[in-house]
Amino acid sequence: MTSLAELTRLTAREAVSLLRRRAVSPLEMLEASIARIGAVDGRVNALPVRCFERAREAAARMDATGGPDGGHPGFLAGLPIAIKDIDDLAGVVTTYGCPLYADNEAKQSDPVVRRLEGRGAVVVAKSNTPELGMLPVTDNRLFGPTRNPYDLSRTPGGSSGGASAALASGQVWLAHGTDIGGSLRIPAAFSGVVGFRPSPGVVPRAPHRRMFNPLAVEGPMARTVGDAALFLDAMAGLWPADPLTVPEPAVSYQAAVDRARVPFRIAFSPDLGLGGVDPEVAEIVQGAVLKLERAGARVEVCRPGYAGVERAYRIIVAFTFLTQRGEFVERNRDRLEPHLSDLFDAAKGYSFDDLLWAERWRADHFNVLAEFLATNELLVTPTLGVAAFGLNRRGPAATEVDGWMREGPPAWFHQCWATTLAGCPVLSVPCGFTRAGLPVGLQILGPPRSDAQVLAAGAVVESLVDCGTRVPIDPREPVVV
Repeated sequence: MTSLAELTRLTAREAVSLLRRRAVSPLEMLEASIARIGAVDGRVNALPVRCFERAREAAARMDATGGPDGGHPGFLAGLPIAIKDIDDLAGVVTTYGCPLYADNEAKQSDPVVRRLEGRGAVVVAKSNTPELGMLPVTDNRLFGPTRNPYDLSRTPGGSSGGASAALASGQVWLAHGTDIGGSLRIPAAFSGVVGFRPSPGVVPRAPHRRMFNPLAVEGPMARTVGDAALFLDAMAGLWPADPLTVPEPAVSYQAAVDRARVPFRIAFSPDLGLGGVDPEVAEIVQGAVLKLERAGARVEVCRPGYAGVERAYRIIVAFTFLTQRGEFVERNRDRLEPHLSDLFDAAKGYSFDDLLWAERWRADHFNVLAEFLATNELLVTPTLGVAAFGLNRRGPAATEVDGWMREGPPAWFHQCWATTLAGCPVLSVPCGFTRAGLPVGLQILGPPRSDAQVLAAGAVVESLVDCGTRVPIDPREPVVV
């Protein structure tokens, strides 16, 4: 019999294969997850909201019935997963990382959660997130900071930091996240896992006031690219209550990954022309790109058209936030994190002419980028400009702890927020480690609606740099260099 510890080291695809063959039961997989959470999460603080009894009931039903979608490529067959504490899970407290929602028990699950449970997922816990998911690190006044398993004195990033830390420390095999400016990719890069921002409409979202806005998406995080493809297969498809959703692809994302080839032509931008990349990070990413070139890809160093992106992003994200949360923040500003009031005030300070300029800039930028990607299969960059920094900071420098919402998004994650406006799919995949043993991510952006192509390219990178076997790990004490 496979031990519980051995089960936690399986990839999600390996685990699902065993579950589908009934070589292991959903309850056994769940107990492996629960045991690992008990062993390590006291140090990591990735999964503060647990729903073990609810999960045991779901696993028992899966064990008895096998589930309704056994033939679907995304059928998870009873695999335990984590849902970010920004999405509702029926019967479980959903806090959004905010003390004002500390006792908010959800009456109904959000669409992506209902889809995942309908396709055989068992939700074991909810992952930590900053207040309302609006920071690039994971810390809140309810649960405190999540720690990076590679170095417990450092952040795993955010806002899906609980998800990435849970994956890296082996507590779950798959973890859900969201992304408006890098929240899937920042923590993936910092924690040495895979984070994928899919095209708008691939994954359904809950009904909300910004339903026709493509900036906010939900997507998969996993330990390997193949696992991320499996999770996306489980998430994807039309949902009547989300007007942006699109049908599932004719060929599954897993199949696209399994037949991946080395991309023919790649555009590589060391910093998108915006600066902010640490030399050690740049060297590691360039080494991974060199491996792609040696494998047969034609690589051209470039500076695509991102001039003006900071102003455009600041305006668009401010109006997006105002649309969704404006009245709530205005009513409760004295009881919320100060950065939320900063963002509210910034949004109120913009004019109609500002929004008009930003939307026109975004349209022009999309046209330029689409033309650029018509001749270059992919755009590759570092995911972030730095490796994971210390807890209790919101950037690598002490001066970035507060105030950056007023001053604009900082350079250390500009590759993430700058690449959201065009609505193209973007993947972060581990590509190496610093001298201190901290993970570094490589980011792959593809043409519009090229989700399968981007995932396939990530699988090639993963095979060349051989980082996918590094996780899960036991949480590590601070590294002295």
